[in-house]
Amino acid sequence: MTTVNNNPVIREATTEAPVLEAVDVTKHFALHGVRAHGRGKVVHAVENVSLALHSGRITALVGESGSGKSTLARLLAQLYPITSGEIRRHGTPVRVKGGKAFRKYVSAVQLILQDPFGSFNPVARINVTLMRAVKIHHRGASKAQRQQIIDDLLTQVNLVPPRQYTEKFPHELSGGQLQRVSIARALAADPEVFLADEPVSALDVSIRLGILNLLRKLTDERDVALLYVTHDIASARYFAEHTAVMYAGEIIEYGPSEEVTQRAAHPYTRLLIDSAPDPSRPEGEDRLSDVGQPPSLIDPPSGCRFHPRCPLAVERCRVQSPPRFDLESGHGARCWLYGDDEDAAAHRAHARELPGMTGVLRTGRRADLEPDGDR
Repeated sequence: MTTVNNNPVIREATTEAPVLEAVDVTKHFALHGVRAHGRGKVVHAVENVSLALHSGRITALVGESGSGKSTLARLLAQLYPITSGEIRRHGTPVRVKGGKAFRKYVSAVQLILQDPFGSFNPVARINVTLMRAVKIHHRGASKAQRQQIIDDLLTQVNLVPPRQYTEKFPHELSGGQLQRVSIARALAADPEVFLADEPVSALDVSIRLGILNLLRKLTDERDVALLYVTHDIASARYFAEHTAVMYAGEIIEYGPSEEVTQRAAHPYTRLLIDSAPDPSRPEGEDRLSDVGQPPSLIDPPSGCRFHPRCPLAVERCRVQSPPRFDLESGHGARCWLYGDDEDAAAHRAHARELPGMTGVLRTGRRADLEPDGDR
């Protein structure tokens, strides 16, 4: 099995150069106050992460709360300075701090936030908010042209007739309507990348699909790259072409969404899948047991960061951080189960003896991982 040094989430599926990518990006936040217990303490929010976004493609970034998903999205948006690594746009490293360079960058990379009510000035009418965005990104347009641009943007996000919404305040709109206005505001920049940070988690279940369908339509029509940040791995399967799973600041599995969600290779991904309601799941089906809590990112565990919770962990997992192992069809995982040496073989043999583990071992899609009865 091949160990890879750079994240091949998208690159193995296409030869097209990524529009935006993180290359070995790390972000540490300095810790201050009582919790620091001394100088030099940091929060290891994102650790050595690589991720590529391509035009016309949707990539899902999945993980539980606190895994570093939103931090990575903000690093890609250049809202936080990175500790190490690179953010590249069209292959060129980019690091902006403000001013004209930042304004130019955000015209190409737009962030859509989770809570639409928290991202608008509550005392400004919708037209005022959108007009400000249009003035920034369409400097040569006249007042009449700017108003026409606003009407067109609202039409594109299915808020019609536009004038029915422009004179309202944010609190007079529903969550779904306000999220559509958020998307319209992002469209004012005519971006090439959308970073959608949990764009539907604050909305009623009944209207989430409409927002996701709108984002997919805009991705296709405008040929933009879309990063879909979510804790819902089920929606990633149906909405995104590729999925990366993040745990404790690291990407631990990646690949085509169908592969990741239906043949999960990492035990953590299997835990996410098992925790999602699924009426089609057979009664009595073996499931992995979650034996712990997410680790502190101030003092993360040695070795594999998932090992304190993993029912498959062995001594090697506790002392050595696993590299990225390539499986099939662009699918890969950071787990010692997929090594080629004798220790990995012994690890698989140990795992196979545990109750409920065969469902996970089959996901590697290698003959030597499958029980004899399934070959």
